[in-house]
Amino acid sequence: MNRYEVLIVGAGHGGAQAAVMLRQLGFGGSLAIVGDEPELPYERPPLSKEYLSGEKTFERLLIRPERFWTERDVTMLLGQRVVSVDAERHEVTTAAGERIGYGKLVWAAGGRARSLPCAGADCADVHAVRTRADVDRMLAKLGTVERVAVIGGGYIGLEAAAVLSKLGKQVTLFEALPRVLARVAGERLSRFYEDEHRAHGVDLRLGAQVEAFELDPEGAHLAGVRLADGQIVAADLAIVGIGIVPEVEPLLAAGAASSNGVDVDAQCRTSLPDIFAIGDCAAHENRFAGGARIRLESVQNANDQAVIAARTIIGEEVAYHAVPWFWSNQYDLRLQTVGLSTNHDDVVLRGDLGTRSFSVIYLKAGRVIALDCVNATKDYVQGRKLVEAGAEIDPRDLANAGRPLKELLA
Repeated sequence: MNRYEVLIVGAGHGGAQAAVMLRQLGFGGSLAIVGDEPELPYERPPLSKEYLSGEKTFERLLIRPERFWTERDVTMLLGQRVVSVDAERHEVTTAAGERIGYGKLVWAAGGRARSLPCAGADCADVHAVRTRADVDRMLAKLGTVERVAVIGGGYIGLEAAAVLSKLGKQVTLFEALPRVLARVAGERLSRFYEDEHRAHGVDLRLGAQVEAFELDPEGAHLAGVRLADGQIVAADLAIVGIGIVPEVEPLLAAGAASSNGVDVDAQCRTSLPDIFAIGDCAAHENRFAGGARIRLESVQNANDQAVIAARTIIGEEVAYHAVPWFWSNQYDLRLQTVGLSTNHDDVVLRGDLGTRSFSVIYLKAGRVIALDCVNATKDYVQGRKLVEAGAEIDPRDLANAGRPLKELLA
């Protein structure tokens, strides 16, 4: 049985960053990354954007080239899925039955794409956008596809719809809620993006519950999407982007505390000895969410928690308190978000929606808690400091686009 001083499960952003940081911090012990995909660690956000559109090759998505990992003596155990954890013996077991020992374990397995629990969901023409293989399967069919159904009006669904629309496909997007981006943004931003997608030819349907995927008479290919009201919308290919399910079953079976994903403390430690969890699957108390225990599905969170876990492993006393940030590219719009707008009680529009360059600022009890900046990078950069400080600013000053936000903090 092979044994490593630090074993990282998950070859995504968090797992890669944890390994990079450990070496940068001078950790010289044995170190390995276990990944269930055959590829070296790569960037996932471009999958629904530049990779799907063909603007970037897969090689340009690699977080580091192969020689980087070799030079730093990071063992890559790729194409292997960890199915169980023995916290007492400090061992994991893969799907192939191989046992791997560890001194410290960093769980960075992220999550798997959530599927629709309905008839036809297992059809080969119904796709997710979570891995390179997902998108490659989709790209292999796009040349013969005219009508695409996108289920889900979050970032993934909207980004995919934008790319496919630009590729000349007839795109219908179904969102079960009354507006897109309902879980992450306010209504003003949602309505702006709905208008943009419709202006680009996307048939956007809100409050649309998908009940089943209709197949052709042979049952081999997708024919359409059936809604709860009985309507059937023709489609040759479907993309389901309705979130993820945290990949934490082996940790929970080993006895790890869990609320939503796997619970971690401020140092990213789980309740199991010598086991850390980071990224999409790690539920932590976040001060920008009022101290609530949440999961953040973002590259920023995965990378920042990886740094905390690495520093803790080498004996430093640190705690996670990074301000959350996100981004999304759709058409020629760059959305940059800082903070968490959940439970805001006031909204300020800074700029003009018609110019397609503006910011939406969210407040709670008079304090700035988040900004959504559309083609407004300066607001994003300067507004970050307002969020970090929980600044109490007069809404009239915030709305004055002619006044730099950095002046308001001073």
